[in-house]
Amino acid sequence: MPRKSYKPEEIVAKLRQVDVLTSQRQGVAEAIRSIGVSEVTYYRWRQEFGGLKSDQIKRLRELETENTRLRRAVSDLTLDKLILQEAARGNF
Repeated sequence: MPRKSYKPEEIVAKLRQVDVLTSQRQGVAEAIRSIGVSEVTYYRWRQEFGGLKSDQIKRLRELETENTRLRRAVSDLTLDKLILQEAARGNF
């Protein structure tokens, strides 16, 4: 069975769906089964996305993208600095 990858917005919606089902006196295991994921996946999602709302998910994704871009820039500049230091020492 192929694995389905969910978008963060879909994950938050599924977590809220489980909350609604459990508030309607349905068991947690039954609610998790009804959304179509395993218990391990549910608890991992809950740990990662537990208290977030949709707009916060969007902001989180933007920050992760910016963080990746900045890390790449820092690594490029660090490499350039090391090359210039070696050239200045005459060890080329």
